[in-house]
Amino acid sequence: MQRGTLLTSVRLRLLVLALAPLIVLMPLLLLLGMTRWTADYDKVLIANVESDLRIAEQYLARIMAGTGEELKGVSESLEFAIELQKQPDNRRPFFDRKKAELGLDFLYYLPMKDVGTAGDWPVIASAVKGRGDTRIDIFGAEQLVALAPGLSTRARIELIETEAAVPTSRRVEDRGMVVHSASPVHLAGKEGVLVGGILLNRNLDFIDSINALVYLNAVTGGDRQGTATLFLDDVRVSTNVRLFEDVRALGTRVSAAVRGQVLGAGETWLNRAFVVNEWYISGYLPITDSFGDRVGMLYVGFLEAPFSTAKRQAFLWMLAAFFAVLLLSAPVFFWMAKGIFAPLEKMINTMRRVGQGNLSARIGPVGQRNEIGQVAGHLDGLLDQVQDRDQRLRAWASELNERVEERTSELREANQKLEETYRQLVMSEKLASIGEITAGVAHEINNPVAVIQGNLHVLHEVLGPDAAPVETEIRLIDQQVARIKAIVGKLLKFARPGEFTDDDESVSLRPVIEDCLVLVDHVLTKGQINVTCDLQDAPPVRVIPGEMQQVVINLIVNAAQAMDNRGDLALKLRPEVRDGVDGAALSVCDSGPGVPEDKIGSVFDPFFTTKLGEGTGLGLSICQTIVQRSGGIISARNCPEGGAEFTVWLPAVDQPQ
Repeated sequence: MQRGTLLTSVRLRLLVLALAPLIVLMPLLLLLGMTRWTADYDKVLIANVESDLRIAEQYLARIMAGTGEELKGVSESLEFAIELQKQPDNRRPFFDRKKAELGLDFLYYLPMKDVGTAGDWPVIASAVKGRGDTRIDIFGAEQLVALAPGLSTRARIELIETEAAVPTSRRVEDRGMVVHSASPVHLAGKEGVLVGGILLNRNLDFIDSINALVYLNAVTGGDRQGTATLFLDDVRVSTNVRLFEDVRALGTRVSAAVRGQVLGAGETWLNRAFVVNEWYISGYLPITDSFGDRVGMLYVGFLEAPFSTAKRQAFLWMLAAFFAVLLLSAPVFFWMAKGIFAPLEKMINTMRRVGQGNLSARIGPVGQRNEIGQVAGHLDGLLDQVQDRDQRLRAWASELNERVEERTSELREANQKLEETYRQLVMSEKLASIGEITAGVAHEINNPVAVIQGNLHVLHEVLGPDAAPVETEIRLIDQQVARIKAIVGKLLKFARPGEFTDDDESVSLRPVIEDCLVLVDHVLTKGQINVTCDLQDAPPVRVIPGEMQQVVINLIVNAAQAMDNRGDLALKLRPEVRDGVDGAALSVCDSGPGVPEDKIGSVFDPFFTTKLGEGTGLGLSICQTIVQRSGGIISARNCPEGGAEFTVWLPAVDQPQ
């Protein structure tokens, strides 16, 4: 590495170390400050729109109260008392004139005797009881036609498909939202109700008045920035929100989220919301009719964009100030840190020489007594220690190599002894098996010998040449003698297989298995073991017969011991193809408790045994060695119905091992 690169790296790291608090803490403080300021700023905007919403609500309430007062003044006026003396058809000019004066869309007198179903309206029912009332009510299209000509046409609004609104199959809103007012009449002996109202659908003067009243201040940017809307259900029926420059967004609908909170839950919405095509800081207030049902919403809001721009500009200004401070700090730091780099350069040169193998290189005096001078002195001391230890390590390395050679030789000798011990243990296991079988064979031999001796004595001393009466005994002697020969021959073949064969040979497993059953017959018959054999014709395999006998006998004896000499033992021989290779498979299955699942993978390990104090644990390991040497596979598993199953598979003689 070049000296300039190292110094640049040191300078860079020192710069980062010195400026880290400024780089890390300042942005964090800026972030926290901006987050807090943004949250407070948003709270101010929400408080502002809440105030605007209350102003709009009060204005709507004032219109309703004023309508009720004006209607009451008419119902109590002398002029109206005079009109009541006229015929109903002659009163029309008076009602038309009063509608124009009061700004009403309909006005009519309802005699008490004609109230009928009209009394279902709560405002009319209240007037019948002598109390005037004014409420917001929803009139159907037929009701609007009956109230005044052209009223239903003004109320009808085509619905415009709106993103995020609740899906609907309706295409037209033909209901009318009406300021519905009724006042009792007690004049000139007449009893009745004076009813009037204002249709709010397309009532742009009404909604523009609310907008002008709310947004005449400069905080929200003037009337072009603020909007007001009256909703019938979730449809804009009166609004100054624009779809285009001169087209109001009548017929558009509010989002499903706002509808759910305001109309569904009856709560006031104070938050940002997407209104038609812009984001607004919005307030929505539920409107209830005279029946107490939520039938619409009153909305006010102002554009979010100017305030978002202001927040973004403030953030950018603070970010620019931060980077300006950072850029000014770096040169000042380098100027103050210039005295550090000369000693560092001397240290770097010394370390490079040491790295090249010159352990005698030293830094020497650096002309400073500060921390850097102390570090240089300590570094020279460390280099002295390194040089001394290097010399001692070289001496130790030579001694260690000699000891490693000695230890390797010892380990080689120990390994040879271990291999010899293993071979002796294998022979001990085989001799143990032979000893167990020999005890049974001796027992089996004694009975036939006794029979032979007894019958020969009878034949030679008692019957003489008259052998016909003892023909049965003679045949029995022949059978027992043949049995003795078979047992002794199989025992010798098992105990000394080298005397009968020198190498692997082509062997049919079925006779080997049958011979093994003869050899272990005493083990099976002294208990209550039921043996079943399914020995199919299988291809011959290449294996030493005596070793194969050792494998089969070991598996049968293990199975008998696992069942505690009581149970069922099944031997199956069958042809089997594994990985495209023909072969023969022998399965030995018992009805014992099986092998614990956590130990089944260790049954073939040397010295592993479940019969503590009774065996060496080498039987199955030796079986695995014999089978693998012949190119086969031995495996163990627990049967679903209980017991353990050991399977030996060997390739056929004409298959590659």
